[in-house]
Amino acid sequence: MRFGVPLGLLHPAAWKDVAVAADELGFESVWLPEHLVFATDLSLAVYPGTDRPGISPVTPLFDAPAYLCWLAGLTSRVRLGTAVHLYALRHPFVSARAFATLDLVSGGRAICGVGAGWYPGEWLAAGVDFATRGPRLDEAIEVTRQLWSEPVVAHSGRFFAFPEVAFEPKPVQERLPILAGGESAAALRRAATLCDGWISMPHTLPSIRPRLDRLAALRSAHDSADPFSVTVHAYSLAGPEEVGGWESLGVDRMIVRPWKRGRDAVARLAEFAGRYGIGDRAVVD
Repeated sequence: MRFGVPLGLLHPAAWKDVAVAADELGFESVWLPEHLVFATDLSLAVYPGTDRPGISPVTPLFDAPAYLCWLAGLTSRVRLGTAVHLYALRHPFVSARAFATLDLVSGGRAICGVGAGWYPGEWLAAGVDFATRGPRLDEAIEVTRQLWSEPVVAHSGRFFAFPEVAFEPKPVQERLPILAGGESAAALRRAATLCDGWISMPHTLPSIRPRLDRLAALRSAHDSADPFSVTVHAYSLAGPEEVGGWESLGVDRMIVRPWKRGRDAVARLAEFAGRYGIGDRAVVD
């Protein structure tokens, strides 16, 4: 099992110290979320399944790949991921370049977690159609795969079209992993058919099973033998004995939050690492 740390659940002032501690303690990865901009109209911000806004317009926002580039220079082995990047909100040139740069400066430690997003306010503000965000993301992923692997690329699609271009440098990793976040039918299909893995919302062992069953069925129908990873946000672990249950379901990475207060994050990470033997069994791809 690989263990990751959700930096986005902390105040940004703590990100540096927690990322460095995670690197030194043997955690496999650190993760940042992202939004591009928040509209002040909160009627656009009601989170699905609730009756309240899911954002505050004054929340500080950062360019996640750029911030991770900075953390790459302060760390040596921890992987640097997004959970998740709104890839289709930009032209694929922009995001493909950002993650290729992150992979280069980190020596091959980038993980590109992507999602279609739930919040229409930033799409409207950016002048991008929120209703077509899913197929736009699918096409952006396909374009990105070409940019990262082929000497020259030309494309004519529903959302993006460009003449033959070169894209250098390529990522350090032969296949920089793209993981799909989200739990809708479209998100699970995207993970199973277009991506190298899936990132869940927060779950417990019982609640994750239906999603994993559906994902397995989609993977089987797609008939792919390519490597595939399953990353879950698991914030309520009962103890080390529970890890085997997650592994038996095919989960190979857990993003954990062992702290209750942000100021205790580094100390709680150290305790967690000792209790779960992370320094002994953490894996860096």
